[in-house]
Amino acid sequence: MSERGKPTVHQRWAHLRFSVVGHLLASPPKRGELRGLLKALAAREWLHPTTAEPTRFGLPTIERWYYLARKARTDPVGALLRKVRTDSGQITLSEKLRAALLAQYAAHKSWSYQLHRDNLAALVAADATLLPLPSYSTIRRCMKALGLLKRRRPCARDTAGAQQAEARLELREVRSFEAEYVNGLWHLDFHHGSRKVLTARGEWMTPLLLGVLDDRSRLCAHLQWYLAETAENLVHGLSQAIQKRGLPRALLTDNGSPMVAAETREGLSRLSIIHETTLPHSPYQNAKQEVFWAQVEGRLLAMLEGCEELTLAALNEATQAWVEMEYHREPHREIGTTPLQRFLAGPDVGRPSPDSAALRLAFAKEEDRTQRKSDGTVSIEGRRFEVPSRYRHLERVRVRYASWDLSHLHLIDERTGNILSRLYPLDRTRNADGKRRTLEPPALTAQVAPPAPGVAPLLKKLLADYAATGLPPAYLPKDDKGEKQ
Repeated sequence: MSERGKPTVHQRWAHLRFSVVGHLLASPPKRGELRGLLKALAAREWLHPTTAEPTRFGLPTIERWYYLARKARTDPVGALLRKVRTDSGQITLSEKLRAALLAQYAAHKSWSYQLHRDNLAALVAADATLLPLPSYSTIRRCMKALGLLKRRRPCARDTAGAQQAEARLELREVRSFEAEYVNGLWHLDFHHGSRKVLTARGEWMTPLLLGVLDDRSRLCAHLQWYLAETAENLVHGLSQAIQKRGLPRALLTDNGSPMVAAETREGLSRLSIIHETTLPHSPYQNAKQEVFWAQVEGRLLAMLEGCEELTLAALNEATQAWVEMEYHREPHREIGTTPLQRFLAGPDVGRPSPDSAALRLAFAKEEDRTQRKSDGTVSIEGRRFEVPSRYRHLERVRVRYASWDLSHLHLIDERTGNILSRLYPLDRTRNADGKRRTLEPPALTAQVAPPAPGVAPLLKKLLADYAATGLPPAYLPKDDKGEKQ
């Protein structure tokens, strides 16, 4: 049977042959009656299994079918299948022509079978030693037998990542997968929409859709349109997904700049989320996300075709209604149930979500800065921030911040990762009032009495050691009473 349940040509022929001689097996003819029954069957018309046109079969043919079916007691239909050709699967190309085809395919994997055949014809016309030229069907059959299948067109940029992706696609098999647990693996990606939105500034812009998808249930943890693909928007959407669905165990993304930004990578690490990335130029590794985009374009955006002045707010409102009321509640063909039902059924390995403040603190990057001894400040993104005076003794300080939100900047203990203090921007105007706090000495030095006056201990020891040698001072004294009179 074929993929859609339709019998193959060989099976249709076997069924027709069995329908012709089947009643002879059900009611075996008596001695001397077989010849007459075969003549009657040969005189009838039958529907051809491939053309569906009326056709007749000769008496010897029907007689051969009858004896084949009678001999095969366990599987008469199988015995009536058309025989496979003895040369089936054999490569009929000459060695030289096959080498030319392999070289041509190695250089142009995206060509169609017809284009390969036409170029081989040009080679044969220029080199008679390649003759004879097989037909298109023969070349197509041979290429399939050799595994020379049409590949997608390689990336225009011949980079190391593109070459690595192409090599992996050729040498490694591609298999579908599914996480065993809900919240075990999330997919995250940006999608360039096919509709433009009208901004408040009177500009038409193409929005991007951030989607976070649970692998096992196919439930969309969060879906939102933005005007730019940035790390700030990624963290904004991912934080909402976490607060709505909980903390996942792993996240699969591509290698886009927002996905590999320091704020994203360090935030996922602090939240104990494994971050996996696909190979460059390998969207098939995140195929569930790509399939979901097709539904967004085919259903959601298709229903907005009549909206001429579509705004970002209206698009996001329609998106939330569609994903919550239709996508989550419609049966998914692969999982056999709705995404919402499978998400709720579990089993679930997710964790409770932190609050908004903890998420904001998590999705930030840490960097070392040198504290200015003159005024106790550090420079972040071209702006100066004041370090509390109690940390003035630190030459190098570690700060945590998100590049898009400098209103939340924190001083971090580099050994434990604990937050020591929040840092605020330098306010020169306020500092101009001349008011200054009195600096308290460090706790240890405040409790120690100052040393007694006199020669330092080390020099006193050196003088004693030198005197113990018994040697005179190694210099010539000179009268220091003044100049001669």
